[in-house]
Amino acid sequence: MRHKVAGYKIQRDQDGRRALLRNLVTSVIEQERIVTTVTKAKAAKPWVDRMITLAKRDSLHARRQAASFLQTPASVKKLFDKLGARFGQRNGGYTRVVRLGWRKGDGAEQVMLELVGSELVKRAADRAKRREERLKKIQEGREDEEAS
Repeated sequence: MRHKVAGYKIQRDQDGRRALLRNLVTSVIEQERIVTTVTKAKAAKPWVDRMITLAKRDSLHARRQAASFLQTPASVKKLFDKLGARFGQRNGGYTRVVRLGWRKGDGAEQVMLELVGSELVKRAADRAKRREERLKKIQEGREDEEAS
C-alpha cells in the first residue's frame, strides 16, 4: 500500500527529478504550453500552479522563491509581470492537460500542458496581426490610387 506517499518518481533519482521539473515548469511559464508525457505533465502541474500563486502575491520574498526554482530571469519576469496579473482573480486551476495521442517512436502517450487562457491570448495576437496587415494593404491600395 502507498500510504502517505505523494508525487511521481518518473524513473529518476532525486536530483534528476528536480532538474526535470524545474525545466518543465520554466518552459511552461515562458512558452505557455509544452508537449510531454502524461506522467511528467501530472508531476509538473502542481509546481506551475504553485509558481503562479507566488506571482499573485508579488512580494520580494515571493520573487526570490520563484527565482530559486525557475531557471531563467526572463521566466521570473514574465511570471510576475504578465501571468500574476492575468490570473489575479482566479482561485487555482491555472493549467490544463490535453491528451494528444501516442508518440510514434516508443508509444508513450503525449499530452499538452498549457496555461488556461493562453489560447485566447494567442488568438488575440493573431487577430491583431491580421488587422494590421489588412490596414496596411488598404493604405497601400489608396496610396497606389493617388499615385496614378
